[in-house]
Amino acid sequence: MAEPLELKKTLNLPKTDFPMKAGLPQNEPKQLEAWHGANIYERILEMRKGKPLFVLHDGPPYPTGEIHLGTGLNKILKDLVVKTKGMAGHYAPYVPGWDCHGLPIETQVEKELGGKGKVPPADFRRLCRQFALRYVEQHKKDFKRLGIFGRWNDPYLTMSHEYEATIAGAFLDFMEKGYVYRGRKPVYWCLLRQHRARGSRSRIRRSLQPFDLGEVRSCWRRQRRSREN
Repeated sequence: MAEPLELKKTLNLPKTDFPMKAGLPQNEPKQLEAWHGANIYERILEMRKGKPLFVLHDGPPYPTGEIHLGTGLNKILKDLVVKTKGMAGHYAPYVPGWDCHGLPIETQVEKELGGKGKVPPADFRRLCRQFALRYVEQHKKDFKRLGIFGRWNDPYLTMSHEYEATIAGAFLDFMEKGYVYRGRKPVYWCLLRQHRARGSRSRIRRSLQPFDLGEVRSCWRRQRRSREN
């Protein structure tokens, strides 16, 4: 009886050592580690020294939690731009950074503490700094896992003392040139949501529509009594 025909034996296919499966979960970390061990990013910059400079001004994310689809896509697209410019012959360094100040970080710390006013202001600021540093390190690990090149060992952080000193110096320059003055500006504060109401007056009015005036008054009285006590 004739053997069944194996169609693959009738094809003139190249014989290689490549495996049939890519095995990306296992092989990608090995490839990234090889790039890191060979200092590929630093060698690219060394080869491009003296070439036309390209700087991507990256708007920094908040270190308020693990990266998500939006932050990942943002960094990948910017990495494509920087790498493309480098391959086109530009000196294209990339300095990652994080915005470590502001309400988003304070809100996350308050969630961990279980509410507002749980600790003194000095301790609260220290906890905010620790929280931000924790997720800066997590972001670094995740972004490097995505294969993004950059100066990861020396990023810019808005809470670093050097960065804050630069901001203070720039503010001093504004003062010396007479650009800083004292004036008055209304700050719309939401008594119920306990934060500054952002946006135009029409949006502020819409945000207050669902609440009844008696509820707003009772909330204001409770706050006044708590301040008096």
